[in-house]
Amino acid sequence: MSDKKHYGFTTTILHGDRQKAIEHGSLHRPIHTSVAFGYRDARQLASVFQGKEPGFRYGRQGNPTVSALEDKISKMEDGIASLCFATGMGAIGAVFQALLRAGDHVVSSSFLFGNTNSLWQTVAGQGVGVAFVDATDAERVAAAITPATRIVFVETIANPRTQIADLKRIGELCQARGILYIVDNTMTTPYLFRPKAVLAGLVVNALTKSIGGHGNALGGSLTDTGVYDWSRYPNIFDNYKKAAPAQWGIAQIRAKALRDFGASLGPEAAHHIAVGAETLALRMERTSANALALARMLEADERVAAVHYPGLASHPQHAIAGELFRSFGSLLSFELKDGIDCFDFLNRLQLAIPASNLGDTRTLVIPVAHTIFYEMGAERRASMGIAESLIRVSVGIEDTADLLDDFRAALAGA
Repeated sequence: MSDKKHYGFTTTILHGDRQKAIEHGSLHRPIHTSVAFGYRDARQLASVFQGKEPGFRYGRQGNPTVSALEDKISKMEDGIASLCFATGMGAIGAVFQALLRAGDHVVSSSFLFGNTNSLWQTVAGQGVGVAFVDATDAERVAAAITPATRIVFVETIANPRTQIADLKRIGELCQARGILYIVDNTMTTPYLFRPKAVLAGLVVNALTKSIGGHGNALGGSLTDTGVYDWSRYPNIFDNYKKAAPAQWGIAQIRAKALRDFGASLGPEAAHHIAVGAETLALRMERTSANALALARMLEADERVAAVHYPGLASHPQHAIAGELFRSFGSLLSFELKDGIDCFDFLNRLQLAIPASNLGDTRTLVIPVAHTIFYEMGAERRASMGIAESLIRVSVGIEDTADLLDDFRAALAGA
């Protein structure tokens, strides 16, 4: 497979490993479990440590199996470099660990995954200012920016209420102000959307979700898209300014977060994720189609109070989603009408499984207010539009008719 020829998304992911030599002609990059890497020439070891030539130093900072996955993710996101972490939260935590200092300021969407929201609350207690805003309106983001703002952070489709940030206009705003724009692409994946198109400098993916896709490995990644000019970022240490500015950010994150903080992805998990990624496009086509069919069925049911899914014309950001995304993804949520117990409803489902993951091949459901958003309290949930009866659905690849019948039967029992 030649680097010179332009291939489609799935072909590139399937055959990307073979662009570099693989031992014994293996079709998959082998799992390298060693944590140490020896050199016959001690000078070469020193040269690798000093960054003068490529190579592996220690398993916490890199591994051939993980490196192959990083190359794959960079191709997926059309980026210049990626770093993998033990979890998606490890990747987001790396941003704080490597790029922010006391006195800095972050503008974040208020519509966030619960653990990301919790992380920013922790960051705010450690000397970094955090402003939570309604990122569906770029003007609100602009109003929150201060001279100390270093980062604007948003998700593409918010979990669980599916609000969509004003991605394009926020990107233009950040570029004009010299602010690093970070987009969490987990809910869309690089198959449905590439944040580079809206001028994101860094892209987050929770590899545990749709990219790995089978619920059998934890992982996360940060991808540098090459869009951001790191010479404009004030927090880069001199040690990492030896190379071209395009490499400064990823070099500092690798050292200050991956090396120093240690949230490293293991080779076995990297292998699972890399194999799962090969079918990402196929799975996203199926889960997106299933989710749209289920959303339409739920919206038409008199026992359902509201359905939140970007593929519905009733969704406030339906037009933006249609303009930016290849399709509308596998995440939806809905509210039951008063008097219908959400737990009883969930217990009547036969196929959909009560579980907390997303992006699995199986359909997973969870009562949001009572589980993943319970800790933040009723007032904060209300500010995020999370009703007490809200049920999140991560739609899987089941046969569409079987999936719809399952939800119909559970609703009929109400």
